[in-house]
Amino acid sequence: MMQIGSVIDGEERLEDNRQTMTVHNPFNNEKVAELKLATMKDLDDAVAIGFDKFHSVMKAMPAHERADILRRAADLLTEKTEDFATIISNEAGKPIKYSRGEVERSIQVLRFASELAKNITGEVLPMDAAIGGEHRMGLVKREPLGVVGAITPFNFPLNLSLHKLAPAIAAGNTVVFKPAEKTPISAYMLVKLFQEAGLPDGVINLLIGTGEEVGAPLVTHDKVHKISFTGSLPVGKKIKETAGFKKVTLELGSNSPNLLFEDANIDYAATELVKGAFAFSGQVCISAQRIYVHQDIYDSFLESYIQKTKALQIGDPTKEETDIGPMIKEEEAKRAKQWIDDAVDKGATIAVGGERNGSILSPTIMTNVDENMKIIAQEVFAPIVSVIPFNTEKEVIQYSNNSIYGLQAGVFTKDINRALRVADRLEMGGVWINEISTYRQDNHPYGGVKQSGVGKEGIKYAMEDMTQMKFIGIKIDQNN
Repeated sequence: MMQIGSVIDGEERLEDNRQTMTVHNPFNNEKVAELKLATMKDLDDAVAIGFDKFHSVMKAMPAHERADILRRAADLLTEKTEDFATIISNEAGKPIKYSRGEVERSIQVLRFASELAKNITGEVLPMDAAIGGEHRMGLVKREPLGVVGAITPFNFPLNLSLHKLAPAIAAGNTVVFKPAEKTPISAYMLVKLFQEAGLPDGVINLLIGTGEEVGAPLVTHDKVHKISFTGSLPVGKKIKETAGFKKVTLELGSNSPNLLFEDANIDYAATELVKGAFAFSGQVCISAQRIYVHQDIYDSFLESYIQKTKALQIGDPTKEETDIGPMIKEEEAKRAKQWIDDAVDKGATIAVGGERNGSILSPTIMTNVDENMKIIAQEVFAPIVSVIPFNTEKEVIQYSNNSIYGLQAGVFTKDINRALRVADRLEMGGVWINEISTYRQDNHPYGGVKQSGVGKEGIKYAMEDMTQMKFIGIKIDQNN
């Protein structure tokens, strides 16, 4: 069992007098690592060093050097794909084939950031467009903010971390990085990888600790200039309340709707929505949680969907054939099972699944549901999906929008006019046409409306929010 601690200014903090926490494999409960937890002193040191390294190192580092470091990190991660995939599978319980996919996406994130580091541009303003602006030149440039606080979740411990770290470095910032305490090993390995890629010590400072001990004070620290957080709605609300004048990006919850009209390709939609609802046991922010199916194809779709769901392989996440592994903790599986039972007590039907074995909850399709049930109204974050019939376009748009969330949706139809009309009317940060809500590319703007969050990720868009505009005006002397 490995032992890891916070990494501050390149040095790991492993003193014996520290409080400890153990990371367990969610599938077999084996000990994966012992954590030496960060303290308030570690937090203060991390921020102070990040603040100093921003001014002494990153502000002077040219764009081509930042780009080279990110490119080398991508090359190294490519070489270490299997090491990282194995750790993600062990600490998060993610099936190995999906863990490899996460590493592949993470490599792409680093490459996007490397390319964009050399393309941070400004503009020249026509100052003579205003009366009295003759003989003046206006320049607008983008500058890094300073210290970025990155707080990341357990479900994509590598990819979602890099969605914060890579654009921060590309833009010239430093980072205080607080990963989820359930999945800190891949974060620790990532910081070591950046060191190997040539990133100067202290540019990323890693805090291995709890949200209460170091996450909350990181948000309020006066030398932190931005907080980028992915996690739960209650924590996101608290961050927004306490961050003060800092910039914040909040990627929070969802209960994503997917709409199938009568002309949808049933077999294709059913195949994709099995992945969309059940990949990584539904522990995905944009997991397909609500599937609205036109009445004309409802029975055909449901029959196909149940058949394909029953074919999923459940078990050991380290095995190549496994589709469904454990949830992150047995307590979460118990909570999700309670939500299923509560819905059944209120009249819902389990079409397939609904069984719990320790931390594994079998993929569950619910029917005869009501919009007030938890499995519909809240973010279930589990392998549970509800299939609901509808009759009219207006009706299904109303159903879909009747939520506190609005992150991503999927619309399945061959009618391009209807597809674009519905996409415009859905209250979502993103809408996919003939694609599941769960699909995300790393280069598009990603973020929700309503209580799904604030701000956008996607490398280009994250970099924009990790920089600030500065205006420089010049009055040109007309005398020779």
